[in-house]
Amino acid sequence: MAGGSPPSALPGAEAVRAPDESPPPVSGSPSWLLPGGALSLERPRIMGIVNLTPDSFSDGGELRSVEDAVLRAESMVAEGAEILDVGGESTRPGAREVPADVEMRRILPFLRAASDRLPVPISVDTRKAAVARAAVEAGASIVNDVSGLAHDPAMAPAVAELDVAVVIMHMRGTPRTMGRRAEYGDVVEEVSAELAARVRSAREEGIERGRIVVDPGIGFAKTPEQSLVLIREIHRIMGLGYPVLVGPSRKSFLGAILGSPPGDRLEGTLAACAWAYGGGARLFRVHDVEPAARLLRVLRAIEMGRIPEVREREER
Repeated sequence: MAGGSPPSALPGAEAVRAPDESPPPVSGSPSWLLPGGALSLERPRIMGIVNLTPDSFSDGGELRSVEDAVLRAESMVAEGAEILDVGGESTRPGAREVPADVEMRRILPFLRAASDRLPVPISVDTRKAAVARAAVEAGASIVNDVSGLAHDPAMAPAVAELDVAVVIMHMRGTPRTMGRRAEYGDVVEEVSAELAARVRSAREEGIERGRIVVDPGIGFAKTPEQSLVLIREIHRIMGLGYPVLVGPSRKSFLGAILGSPPGDRLEGTLAACAWAYGGGARLFRVHDVEPAARLLRVLRAIEMGRIPEVREREER
């Protein structure tokens, strides 16, 4: 593993940033610009996962109807999710691509129902511009693209035109091929540089800086050891100057450590979230919302050195 400073050394950490980008924003006022206004990232925010696929690695096929999915989403919001991420295509290692029309049939009925019933922004997890456009029309306000806007040449122009928020994730290859692409010298340096290039491309397509969040892509074209290093060194990814989202939930690197199946990796997920929070991440994509929300509430209180105000607790 590559060495590096722990989160406690964050003020002096070195990191790569896109060469034509301005320095990172001043600490203390981070936010993410959504269509409905800026979402403050001075405190952690949870993105709850709603998988509408029959073959996701952890919970594929659990939600058998639109009403089941909306009820699950409502439960997540009650537990502390402030963003929901809905997907209709599995991107687990080895997964085959799903046609856009199939993906839309899976997610659009949920989006139409949920956007009327839920008080939080909804993200669509897709690599396809046609799906993103249909999802935004149905109520989504964030596009979460695991390919970093690279899979579909029409995606970045679509995001810019739709004027929605975007998560640019790092991945090499496709879900079918990414396992063969996990070759790095310094995984953090190379992931940072490749993310910087994807961000630069997005900006050149007209996507506003404030709408961009980056994700190092834990488990995507990464070995378990590389995923661990990325989490340990997340403060270096922060050096790109964009808010960072992490998605360690139930991932295989935790299974390699714990020797447990996806549904029995909660402690590992929470440990990874805690370390990433210490390194500066403020967005957490998880399956198990309530325990993650409780963990992050305590970490926030420790960081502040006081009990959060009632209003902050209620707003979560």
